Amino acid sequence: MDIKKMVLEKAKAAKKAARGLANVSSSVKNDALIAMAEKLMDATEALKAENAKDMEYGRGKGLSSALMDRLELTDKRIAGMASGLKEIAALPDPIGEVTRMSLRPSGLQIGKVRVPIGVIGIIYESRPNVTADAAALCLKSGNAIILRGGSEAINSNTAIAKILVEAAVAAGLPEGCIQLIDITDRQAVMDMLKLDEYIDMIVARGGHGLIKTVTENSTIPVAKHSAGLCHTYVDAGADLKMAEEICFNAKVQRPGVCNAMETLLVHKDEAEKFLPGMVRRLQEAGVEIRGCSAVRKIFPSVAEAVEEDWRTEYLDLILSIKVVGDIDEAIDHIMTFGSLHSDAIVTKDYDRSRKFLNEVDSAAVYVNASTRFTDGNEFGLGAELGISTQKLHSRGPMGLEDLTSQKYIIFGSGQIRG
Repeated sequence: MDIKKMVLEKAKAAKKAARGLANVSSSVKNDALIAMAEKLMDATEALKAENAKDMEYGRGKGLSSALMDRLELTDKRIAGMASGLKEIAALPDPIGEVTRMSLRPSGLQIGKVRVPIGVIGIIYESRPNVTADAAALCLKSGNAIILRGGSEAINSNTAIAKILVEAAVAAGLPEGCIQLIDITDRQAVMDMLKLDEYIDMIVARGGHGLIKTVTENSTIPVAKHSAGLCHTYVDAGADLKMAEEICFNAKVQRPGVCNAMETLLVHKDEAEKFLPGMVRRLQEAGVEIRGCSAVRKIFPSVAEAVEEDWRTEYLDLILSIKVVGDIDEAIDHIMTFGSLHSDAIVTKDYDRSRKFLNEVDSAAVYVNASTRFTDGNEFGLGAELGISTQKLHSRGPMGLEDLTSQKYIIFGSGQIRG
């Protein structure tokens, strides 16, 4: 198989489809998304059968329980994919929105209007639902999409993409608007990253190794969904019952996802009151604790946390805990070791909550809530293409507006420049 030629042909087909898709009406796009959702539901048993092959592969590769959880498709998750497509269909179409219009002294009316980016390539790992979410968001925002998932989910991704393509084309969307790179050879990724003539943006969604490979090799602008090294800081005088519930949810509810807490920071005045019950509850849930010296004075049996722990996205039932002297030390720790994804403070103090919001420069910053809410659906976006941890173009969950560009439109009446 000529991998380079195969990837190139898919990119060319996507580029051709993007021109037509940019001018498809909202009603046709919405009808297509609803049809795609219904076809996914109709194929629930078939999707689970394909997913079972991936689950078997994952067990053979020794994937962690958290990664296996990300990989699995259940009735509920398939229904969630379908529901997400319908929610995206119900959202306002950003394409054609005039965001600015002004009359200049020259008599020109100059405005800006939202337009599709064009062709978006997404390179991602593990979670098959990303295939449906990404395709839906791109189609609704008028973009063609090229999908390249991980080898561990190849059967699931192929089955989902096939259903989406058939439903989309039958509903009137251009052929080629959804492309899947359906081979697992990594050379396909390297070839894809050089096709800047056909692909307008790459979204990289995965672990540190994937992000590094993509950013170092791409000739196409990259939106990075990088590591989710999320923190929760329990402030002096915080409601400790609230703090316990928030921290437990942030770590245990689904540890294998990017918005799960990886490091817990606790003010020194609350450590002896808060940590005994918190640590016991976490340990009963199967969480391995790694703590600083102050934590180990309270719990001598926990493992010692080393600097590498503060830099690690575990994506598993492992948690690092550090006792800090004040909010400044907590913020300094987050800004030194965090990944600028999602960080939270639990506090009763208004001034310190504002300080945390202002000084923690992450994509999502919380006061008195779990970081697990950093999610396109929870933020009212229907889904997200990724959670951007960079600052240019888009930051945080990437929804429909984040998949658009803008162009100037100018209305004149014969003006010439003197």
